[in-house]
Amino acid sequence: MSSLTLPPELQQIARDAAKVANRPAPPRTATILGLGHYLPTEIVPNGHIAERIGVDDHWIIKRTGIHSRRRAAANEGTNDLAVFAGRRALQDSGTDPRDLDFVIVATMSPDEITPNSAPRVAHALGADRAAAFDIGAACTGFLAGLAQAAAMIEVGRAQRILLIGAEKLTRITDFDDKKTGMLFGDGAGAVVLGPTESGTGIGPIDLSADGGLADTIVATPEDPFIRMDGISTFKIAIKRLSESTIFAVHAAGLELDDIDLFVYHQANSRILKAVGERLELDPAKVADYIAQLGNTSAASIPLTLSLSRADGRLRPGHKVLIAAIGAGFTWGAGVMEWSGS
Repeated sequence: MSSLTLPPELQQIARDAAKVANRPAPPRTATILGLGHYLPTEIVPNGHIAERIGVDDHWIIKRTGIHSRRRAAANEGTNDLAVFAGRRALQDSGTDPRDLDFVIVATMSPDEITPNSAPRVAHALGADRAAAFDIGAACTGFLAGLAQAAAMIEVGRAQRILLIGAEKLTRITDFDDKKTGMLFGDGAGAVVLGPTESGTGIGPIDLSADGGLADTIVATPEDPFIRMDGISTFKIAIKRLSESTIFAVHAAGLELDDIDLFVYHQANSRILKAVGERLELDPAKVADYIAQLGNTSAASIPLTLSLSRADGRLRPGHKVLIAAIGAGFTWGAGVMEWSGS
């Protein structure tokens, strides 16, 4: 779809984004040098959860697209998942952990209130020279981390950064809640970022937030389980993901038809379908791994990138749109050209 055939409410967004496309290029370009993911071995099908919330397997599949999800073992924490995924990304990129400048972990399910996950993960990986911090932007966390990591590399403040999205969401899921009990799973994905001489890599990343919608998805000290207004979340997600997609693509000087793979936060198959229909995307270009993973929050984008590469759907030279929306509300999107293997 070209900007001329967009719905009227999206045409202005495309025009605004074109101004970003004309900004001066950064001093250098950041790219993903390595990629890895980790999934716990236990597979939890819908059956037991469906019985607890008083529905059947078909009811869950129809509303979410989820058939099963992964669950971490009792002795396996968010930090462990992050370490496993991070180690694979380091190996894939050929990076010595001692050469990392930063380790960033995006998560909404840390093992502890304090310290953050990142320092423990960095230590476990042997990245003792790296600075380490967490990002808490819920399902948008990996994208927010990617924006920060890319910016630091672009201006020369870092040479190598390990960015991980990791979640043990089954720990904060109420499996008796009909609105959320079937949604969430555990897992981690990671990327190593560095500069590239080719000039192609991570392009503009658009991030936004609206705290006025914060009560739509919450977890509190008094009630630590995730609570969600599903209908409102569904409507907001379609609107904001569509808008961010248009902005990011046009900010990169591209049209929707130029994108080879759309990697959205894997929250709900119905959301992916609705966004695809609104923007008239080719369904074959929209990655959907929700059926076997469920919603893995900050882990879902790097997980989907890694799984898409393994499936042969992500190949060198591909232009990729990545986008997410999460509690806060936070949302955003960006475009990159995949230069990895």
